[in-house]
Amino acid sequence: MFETLQAQPADKILALMQMYKDDPRDIKIDLGVGVYKDATGLTPVMRAVKSAEHQLWEQQDSKSYTGLAGDPAFGDAMVQLVLGDAVPRGNVAAAATPGGTGAVRQAFELVQMARPDARVFVSDPTWPNHLSILKYLGIEVVNYRYFDDETRGVDFDGMLADLKTAKQGDLILLHGCCHNPTGANLNAAQWDDVIKVLQDTGATPMIDIAYQGFGDGLDADAAATRKIAAAVPECLIAASCSKNFGIYRERTGMLMAVSLDASAQKLNQGTLAFLNRQNFSFPPDHGARVVTMILNDDALRADWMAELEDIRNTMLGLRSQLAGDLQRLSGSDRFGFIAQHRGMFSRLGTTPEMVEKLRADHGIYMVGDSRMNIAGLNATTVPILARAIIDVGI
Repeated sequence: MFETLQAQPADKILALMQMYKDDPRDIKIDLGVGVYKDATGLTPVMRAVKSAEHQLWEQQDSKSYTGLAGDPAFGDAMVQLVLGDAVPRGNVAAAATPGGTGAVRQAFELVQMARPDARVFVSDPTWPNHLSILKYLGIEVVNYRYFDDETRGVDFDGMLADLKTAKQGDLILLHGCCHNPTGANLNAAQWDDVIKVLQDTGATPMIDIAYQGFGDGLDADAAATRKIAAAVPECLIAASCSKNFGIYRERTGMLMAVSLDASAQKLNQGTLAFLNRQNFSFPPDHGARVVTMILNDDALRADWMAELEDIRNTMLGLRSQLAGDLQRLSGSDRFGFIAQHRGMFSRLGTTPEMVEKLRADHGIYMVGDSRMNIAGLNATTVPILARAIIDVGI
């Protein structure tokens, strides 16, 4: 049997991580892997997470299964965090998943169950695993224009033109904030235009919100998701706790199915539970319980929000520092987009050859499409990166 298996393409980011580890140079910078790092290069455990885990260790008296959709309290807490009061809680079906990736996978499987002929509209570019999962499931992908290599912003006219070709029964995948891999985001007026297209075409939106709190703040980063959920008949939301709670390895995520018809909630909830049962039965609980404890405890929540705000401002500071250094070295403002982007990532908009030159000549590792993890920098390495970018002629 196994002799019929075919080798699968290597994950480019994981391969890049290995190359970085094998590089003997003393001065090297890892801007590839998509995790937050502090100034020392560590991905820290947040204070509130430590406190909640300590309380949990003292209080928890069972490791028995939770429900198929996870602890209902986790669902309530996450729906409130992401959606606020945008829609009634009774209109939202919610199921815990193994990370944001698990939520994305379950969402695509739900779409495949509901509409086997559905097309999924995906931004060009998008997070590579979106495309990998869709290909594996055999779902048709339609790319819509998104990133403008000249301005390093959003090609909004192209995006709208492509989205207008969607039809009822199609799914439009949107990044709720902090677009991965580009860092380029829509403004409030542009989101309103996207909502108008969704209403006109009848296509169903799916929002992947993996970086809430990393861009402009918890509520600001959720604003587009909330506005969409309140404006269309139904939508899907895949949320991750990996980044904003720093619990990457705990695999904590949530899939929400929102319907303005409250009578649909029971069917939607049952479907999410069914999908969980088919894929992994009961979802992980440790990270979900920690998140629930933090969100439902005033002191823990305040400490978490304060540390998250420090993280967000640190990344904004690194963006401003890098943009300023590049402006000084280049004598132009062509790198100003770095300060305007939001979240962990920015896309330089250069060629794979230039990216390879950065690696070979300067020990700077980033993905071949020129996506760089801003959180991989610190105040000391920003000037090194700026000089390298100018040196290779980007």
